[in-house]
Amino acid sequence: MLLWLANHLAQFNPDFSVFQYLSVRAILGVLTALTLSLLIGPTVIRRLTNQKIGQVVRQDGPQSHLSKAGTPTMGGALILVSILFSCLLWSDLNNHYVWVVMLVTASFGAIGWVDDYRKVFERNPKGLPGKWKYFWQSVFGAIAVIYLYSKSVSPAETQLFVPFFKNVAWNMGVFYVFFSYFIVVGFSNAVNLTDGLDGLAILPSVMVAAALGVIAYLTGNSEFSAYLNIPYLPGTGELVVYCSALAGAGLGFLWFNTYPAQIFMGDVGALSLGAALGVVAVMIRHEIVLVIMGGVFVMETVSVMLQVASFKLTGKRIFRMAPIHHHFELKGWPEPRVIVRFWIITIILVLIGLATLKFR
Repeated sequence: MLLWLANHLAQFNPDFSVFQYLSVRAILGVLTALTLSLLIGPTVIRRLTNQKIGQVVRQDGPQSHLSKAGTPTMGGALILVSILFSCLLWSDLNNHYVWVVMLVTASFGAIGWVDDYRKVFERNPKGLPGKWKYFWQSVFGAIAVIYLYSKSVSPAETQLFVPFFKNVAWNMGVFYVFFSYFIVVGFSNAVNLTDGLDGLAILPSVMVAAALGVIAYLTGNSEFSAYLNIPYLPGTGELVVYCSALAGAGLGFLWFNTYPAQIFMGDVGALSLGAALGVVAVMIRHEIVLVIMGGVFVMETVSVMLQVASFKLTGKRIFRMAPIHHHFELKGWPEPRVIVRFWIITIILVLIGLATLKFR
C-alpha cells in the first residue's frame, strides 16, 4: 500500500525511491509490527481479562500448570493483526507470494480461533475435534500448494533441493503438491504442540522466520543465488518483508508472553505461525533447511508420535509425558530452564541451517 504511494511520490521527489529497496521495507516491517504489538498488547490483555477469556488447563498435565488457569489466551490474534497490518503497509501487493502467505496465515488462524473459542467459551479443553481441525487444515493447505504448483514457471519452483550438496535436486512433478502439503500442515501442528510453556514456541518461530527471510532475500536475487548456488526464484525476495513482520510481531508478543506469561497465543497463533513458516519454506524451496532450523518443533512432534506408538504397541511410555518439554518438567527442571535451553538449541539449529547456504 505505502509502496505504491512511495512509487507515485518518487516521480516528484526521488528520495521516495528508497522505499523500493527490500532491506528498507524489511526494517520498516519489523519495526511496524513490533511497535503495533507493544502498543495494543496491554489493551488486548486487559479486555481478554475483563471478558474472562482465560486458559483452560488440562487436569492430566503437570500440576505446576494449574496456576496458569485463567491467564488470557487467544493472544495469537495480536500477532496476526500486527503481521498482516505491517505486510499490507510495506509489501508489494502485486506479488502473489505475499498474498499466499498472508491468506495461509489468516485461514489457519481462523481454524485456531474456532478451536480456542470452544475451549474458552464452551469450557471444553479439547476444543475443535481433531478430525475437523485436520480437515480444515488440509483444505486450506491443499489450496495454497495447488495454487503455487499451478503458478510455477521454472523447474526450480517444484524441485526438492538437498542442502550440503551442490547439484542434488529432485524434480518432484505433481508429488510437489503432496510434499508441500505435508510441510505446511505438519509444521502448523508442530508449532502448536510446542506451544506448551511460556515463550517456548514464539521465540523459535521468530528465529526461524528471520532466517527464512534472509534465505528469501537471497533466492530472490539473481546475483546472490548464483554465488551461493541456490535456486533463483524471482519474486520470492518480497517474502523478507513478511518474515520481518512475523519476527517483529513475535518479539512484541514475547514481551507479554515471557515467563510468567501475561497472555498465551492459543491455537489462533500457533497454527497460523507454523503454517506460515511451512509455506514460506515451500515457496523458497528450502523445506529441508526448515526441518533443520525448526528442529525443536520436529523434536516435540516426534516425541508425541513415539509416545503414542510405544503405548499402543507395548503399553509402556517412553517419556514421562509428551510433548517432550513436559518430560523435562516432570524430571524436575524449572519451566524457565526448559524454555531457555530449547531456545539455545534453536539458535544452534538456525545457524546450522544458514550455514547450509555456503557449504554446498
